Amino acid sequence: MSKVEPSKKLDLDRIIFIGRTYKEYLNMFSLSEEKLQGKKILDCPAGACSFTAVGNKSGLNVTACDIAYYHSGEDLKNKGLQDMEHAMEHMEKSKINYKWDYFDDLEGLRNHRLSALQDCVNDIMNSSERYIPVTLPSLPFKDEEFDILLSAHFLFMYADRLDERFHIETLNELLRVTKDEIRIFPLVDLKGKRYEQLDKIISYLIAKGCTVEEIKVPYEFQTNANSMLKVKKG
Repeated sequence: MSKVEPSKKLDLDRIIFIGRTYKEYLNMFSLSEEKLQGKKILDCPAGACSFTAVGNKSGLNVTACDIAYYHSGEDLKNKGLQDMEHAMEHMEKSKINYKWDYFDDLEGLRNHRLSALQDCVNDIMNSSERYIPVTLPSLPFKDEEFDILLSAHFLFMYADRLDERFHIETLNELLRVTKDEIRIFPLVDLKGKRYEQLDKIISYLIAKGCTVEEIKVPYEFQTNANSMLKVKKG
């Protein structure tokens, strides 16, 4: 893996390293292993998710990229454990903003997050070539290198700190490295409200020749976070 200039390396304390499990990904993006077989897949940004680790063990071809991967697996493991405990404390106070049929309770949620973290970090330590450090909106991949790109809990969600220009620049880069399809989940901000610039973004993508659909998915934890954007390149 190539060395990157220090300015690209984000302070670890500014990263939240929490992830979702492989099964959560299939549900969030309304996907099946069968649909993904034979595809080259990019998870961007992947964080502490186990989709890459478990997916490759299941015979898929998945690459993960994230700004967190400038740091070592051991540092990320420690950071993830700290972040998870902090998140559980916060979750206890704001349970009402979430639906609990998927995890049942706080302990179920903790087990899912811990499982994702352990699978991810172990894979980073054993197969580091799958985990590419990046600083969006720039990606170090070739044009149309991936068949399908999955992007969870980043775009749209952090509308309070990522402006419309950043969204457009990032989407252009995601489109550049993707041959066929991009899926983005969810379509709401941290308060559970639909991203206010989403219609403008959709119009922009359509004008670029993409087919765009908002699709309900069989997954909802944060209230109202139950839809994804499916973008097919023309």
